[in-house]
Amino acid sequence: MRPIQHPATNRSAEFRKVVDVFLSQPGLPFGGVLSAERIQRVFEKHNSLFGRRAIYTTALTLWAFLGQVLRDGKLASCQSAVADVVVYQQLTGGRVPTSDTGDYCKARMSLAVEALKDLALEAAAEVEEQASPEWLWKGRHVKLVDGFTFTMPDTAENQAEYPQQKGQKPGIGFPIARVCAIVSLATACVTALTLGKYAGKETGENALLRQLIDTLSPGDVLVGDRYYCSFMMIALLLGQGVDVCARMHQRRHVDFRRGKRLGKYDHLIVWNRPVRPAWMDEATYDSIPESITMREIRFHIIEPGRRTEVLTVATTLIDAETYTKEDIAGLYGYRWNSELDIRSIKTSLNLDHVRCKSPAMVHRELWTTLLGYNLIRTTAATAAAAALLHNCQAREISFTATCQMLLAGWMPQSALAMPVEELRNYCSCLLFRISQCRVGHRPGRIEPRVLKRRRHGYPLMKEPRRVFKAKHQPSM
Repeated sequence: MRPIQHPATNRSAEFRKVVDVFLSQPGLPFGGVLSAERIQRVFEKHNSLFGRRAIYTTALTLWAFLGQVLRDGKLASCQSAVADVVVYQQLTGGRVPTSDTGDYCKARMSLAVEALKDLALEAAAEVEEQASPEWLWKGRHVKLVDGFTFTMPDTAENQAEYPQQKGQKPGIGFPIARVCAIVSLATACVTALTLGKYAGKETGENALLRQLIDTLSPGDVLVGDRYYCSFMMIALLLGQGVDVCARMHQRRHVDFRRGKRLGKYDHLIVWNRPVRPAWMDEATYDSIPESITMREIRFHIIEPGRRTEVLTVATTLIDAETYTKEDIAGLYGYRWNSELDIRSIKTSLNLDHVRCKSPAMVHRELWTTLLGYNLIRTTAATAAAAALLHNCQAREISFTATCQMLLAGWMPQSALAMPVEELRNYCSCLLFRISQCRVGHRPGRIEPRVLKRRRHGYPLMKEPRRVFKAKHQPSM
């Protein structure tokens, strides 16, 4: 993707918008993106606005919850969130709650899941609409699709909704959920997401993606791995006006001696409609075309010191003049960004194992985490368009560093009493620091999955904890 070049007037306007985001709600991050007016509008839409006369209003509860999911360790606890609320209320002259976490936890339970979802997806949609043309691929919005899993506390409610893996004995595993996410290549925001059980009928990544097809816009290009390279999936996406670029499924035979030759290891081939799958109804099957023209490309990835890798890609971008073989190879190469984005969500925001003990709260924690992720990506993307960052793309700014910078200024006690000009300078300095934290371009980087530090050699728990404790309880 090419570097950004903006006129000076546009850069100045964009920079002012970034600063206004920080200044509009002193002490509360993302005030311009996640304003009190927006929170009120969305939660009223779902009839879940609460606490107008209470300490824990909808906005304050949401901001405290965001503080939890953006932090880790002891600072991610409910007690820490209450402490933040206490400090904020003292500094602003509001009613100060007790240190008991009960009221805060009840307030969190009142946050509507659909409202949290709407807030997260609205933030992603807005920054996608405002994306600079230089962030797009040949003028088109590219979306990356991938799946991942996360675990949750081993409670009866969670086990009933998201059972643990079947190979584990009852009581020694964790409930696990499968997620399918669509991520923007331009902004790195999560634009759509759905989750389901880890195993069972219609729980695979393809089944989850079918639930998200309507969230894609005509003209989008969807890039995915070989799991999504099937006739039915591609046909459904084409029906939505979405082009596809995916690695060839391992079960499909490729013969470059057939079809219309476009170049070396580059040809057009006709795929015929298979028999109706069990999950598809007859009406939908009849609407699927009997054949589609696909373009198959094979290219080699050569890196010094490593074995040459051969990849075969299937795509619906069949115009060889507009989309060359090198263009398609580069497009599929962007797919790895989805792995990095999901790693940021699971590792930096601790979504690999959530903390809540009921499915309803797990859903709230999931969407609040995605809201926080999209807000940080929005801040980075908006800052990338400012003059301060000098021809920087949104993806070049480190997610972890941006999160750390924002958390460092989450609620500085002095900021609430700062004059406007001093606060403006403080925000300018913060944005400048964010601009210095860019992700380096490291081609061919190898990170072997091995550990140097030896962890404690405790044996694995192979039976339920209550059974284990009963066996080893000392006799009186």
